[in-house]
Amino acid sequence: MNEEISAQDYIEITDIIEQRHGYDFSRYAPASLKRRILRFMESRHINSFYDLKYKLINEADFFHQMLQYITVNVTEMFRDPQFYKFMREQIIPVLASYPIIKIWHAGCSTGEEVFSMCILLHEAGLLERSVIYATDLNPSNLEKAESGIVPLKYMKEYTQNYIQSGGTAEFSNYYTAHYENILINKELRKNISFFQHSLVSDQAFHEFHLVVCRNVLIYFNRDLQKRVLELFNESLAPLGFLALGIKESLMVSGAQPHFETVNPYLKIYRKKN
Repeated sequence: MNEEISAQDYIEITDIIEQRHGYDFSRYAPASLKRRILRFMESRHINSFYDLKYKLINEADFFHQMLQYITVNVTEMFRDPQFYKFMREQIIPVLASYPIIKIWHAGCSTGEEVFSMCILLHEAGLLERSVIYATDLNPSNLEKAESGIVPLKYMKEYTQNYIQSGGTAEFSNYYTAHYENILINKELRKNISFFQHSLVSDQAFHEFHLVVCRNVLIYFNRDLQKRVLELFNESLAPLGFLALGIKESLMVSGAQPHFETVNPYLKIYRKKN
């Protein structure tokens, strides 16, 4: 399919998704979302927007297949190792001062970065008193994350990431290999609660000491970025940390007065008291 989505078709598609399936994509960055919709149509050999809209209205399972394409599922263990090295050396020691450490991974995808955080906490002797909420819009992502299963083919890269983050243990001790996959040790995952949460429509909850939401805001338009950053501000305890992706920042939101910058390159901020 070699076609652009017209403004009218785009509005109708996002309206159908919201009205029929309850997912609001109207404030996602249009260019990126349109590309993912077109890729999905190509993968399913759907040649017209009329057919796409018909299926979205009339075929219950079709939307869930599409959801896998139009939500962001890119993640890896110890992604951006310098981020985890900074977490290990500068942020985790501060979190150690709390009797219970509360962390929210928003937009956790299939869980690889959450497992990485659990390894950091385990190596710092803090996992037992940590409570980790991992949320995502996509229920299929959450199901995969909760299983603790990661494709074996990525483990060589993930092991290198771990070493570059300052890890000194034997990385293979953290999982068991089963044919084409590995299973992250259950003890590492026992303090994680996975559940569905929409950054578009759901409210703030809890008082967290660290909120991690990396490489998610780039898919939202400015209004939604502002809404999500306000949500994180409300969800953080005083002096809590906010970790965004390297290409993201607080600049769009007007939230800067509430935070001080901890690391300008890694986009780590701390809420003021």
